[in-house]
Amino acid sequence: MGSTLQKAIVQKQWNNVALHSLLSNKQWSMNKMILNRRQLLKIMAAGSVASLLPKSLSAKNTISPPIKAIAFDAFPVFDPRPIFMLAKQIDPSGVFAKLWFNKIFGYTWLHTSANRYKSFEAIIKDALVFSAQRLKIKLSSENQKQLLSIWVNLKAWPDVKSTLKQLQEQNIRLGFLSNFSEEMLRRNAKNSGIEKQFEFYLSTDQVKLFKPSPAAYQMGVDQLSMPKENIAFTAFAGWDASGASWFGYPTVWVNRLDFPAEKLGTPISQVGRDLSALTKFVAHRNQWKS
Repeated sequence: MGSTLQKAIVQKQWNNVALHSLLSNKQWSMNKMILNRRQLLKIMAAGSVASLLPKSLSAKNTISPPIKAIAFDAFPVFDPRPIFMLAKQIDPSGVFAKLWFNKIFGYTWLHTSANRYKSFEAIIKDALVFSAQRLKIKLSSENQKQLLSIWVNLKAWPDVKSTLKQLQEQNIRLGFLSNFSEEMLRRNAKNSGIEKQFEFYLSTDQVKLFKPSPAAYQMGVDQLSMPKENIAFTAFAGWDASGASWFGYPTVWVNRLDFPAEKLGTPISQVGRDLSALTKFVAHRNQWKS
């Protein structure tokens, strides 16, 4: 009798434990459902509020960093066509001028690849001599002097002065980042009456590596002490635009001579035939600038 009573008491205790466990699990499930429902309602409410916000507020949180400075290659600023015209006086077909220019930049890439730096002025001369010899053109000493000196007697494109003024009024810092030597940049800027508009004259002479070496583009970041995302690079040649884009600059390709795009798979931020492409790009990037 005592044994039977004991068993009954133990069984009742186990039943109570099982019932408590069942109720606890049920309560946990109900709490979980309530919690999930509350979370869902919060998410839905947040979405409803977000949908009521002005588009301008949500867009402001996703825009790219503003443009605070611009680094120019030489030829978006200085018109190189007088060089071509002078070369065509020697060879009206234009073959000599085209070969000379192609050889200039081919030499810069070879010198950089081999880590054998040579000044840009020296490379211009080497390419000139090679091109004349390749085409069996006899250059007089006077011809050679004129073809070399024209590189420091260039004038700015017609839209340059007004564009620089517009950018300066927005407190955007301006300068050059070019394969040109500093002397070449300064002399051409002085010829055009724009030397005071530029804060810096960065030449690849400083790093002994021509563009598109990353070390050449890095000069802009070091000079300005700001992230590359805040510096717009303005290129004349498609390969330079690609190089700057690879480096990480927001890049504007001022394709003044309507060259075809390079097939390098690089995203160029803005492309246009003149500096209006640059001002449009800056305006777009800086529309939320505080």
